[in-house]
Amino acid sequence: MESSLSEQRLDFLRQSIGKVITNSPSNFMNWLAPVLIKAENGILICQYTIRKEMTNPYQILHGGVTAGIIDDLIGATVFTMGLSHRYTTVNNYIDYFAPATEGDEVIAETSIVKHGKTILNLQCEIFLPSKKRLIAKGYSNMLNIG
Repeated sequence: MESSLSEQRLDFLRQSIGKVITNSPSNFMNWLAPVLIKAENGILICQYTIRKEMTNPYQILHGGVTAGIIDDLIGATVFTMGLSHRYTTVNNYIDYFAPATEGDEVIAETSIVKHGKTILNLQCEIFLPSKKRLIAKGYSNMLNIG
């Protein structure tokens, strides 16, 4: 059942490969306006263009938006897994390494670290490919809530 649901969800996502995502069930994802690059079971890769409204007073990518990208994409990654239960974020741990500025294109890539019965642990890395620089790396524990 889970693999079939995963394939259905992946088919839905893959329709957006190479396009800006505008029809996500996540309104926040629609606001972030990522371009989907890859969608696999437990893996998503998206490209984001840093817009002015995503920056802080120093004109660099706001840490809260960075955290939002990580949390939102990890949640979408759980969606790709086709699990029959719902999951919610228990915690996020994020390291910030370098800034990105308005107009920069960043890539975010997720993966599963551990798939337990009750807790899923996933990670997301955000890169600035033009400078081959890691911007941030985050981990989330997702709790099975039924």
